[in-house]
Amino acid sequence: MLCPVCRHDNFEGEDICENCGADLRTADIPQPATDYRGRLLGEHLDDLHPASPRAVEADAGVDVAIQLMHETGIDCVLVTEAGRLVGIFTDRDAVLKIAGQKPGPRPIREFMTRDPVVLRHDDPIAVAIHKMAVGGFRHIPIVDGGGQPTGIVAAKDVFRHIAETIG
Repeated sequence: MLCPVCRHDNFEGEDICENCGADLRTADIPQPATDYRGRLLGEHLDDLHPASPRAVEADAGVDVAIQLMHETGIDCVLVTEAGRLVGIFTDRDAVLKIAGQKPGPRPIREFMTRDPVVLRHDDPIAVAIHKMAVGGFRHIPIVDGGGQPTGIVAAKDVFRHIAETIG
């Protein structure tokens, strides 16, 4: 067992370091991990200044959503019904779900991802990173207590903020 003070290699089970006399009785007890709420990861999503969401109603045509994305240069639109978030439609959805389909007007609700994972504005950045990593998401909507979208967090915004903060 290595002494945490002098790094001397003692016999396993020794209570006192034979080199420096340090107490070894608790040296092999695991210590709690550092809390993730450090200066950077503990910041709230508001610190990212998330983009205002672009939304379309669920009965809007998928062509309307794609046109909006194209005109505004965004990667996704939120899908709402009576102002409440019901889905998200991303550029990935456009490629994977629409390519090869019969042409013609179709509602966005047929292609959106239903009940998307959401965040609250006061969630820490670490929660956003975790949800993105676990779910494989690049965009996560921010909603208020009533389920109305108030913003959207993109992975590129999180990475940009981290780079600016530590760089």
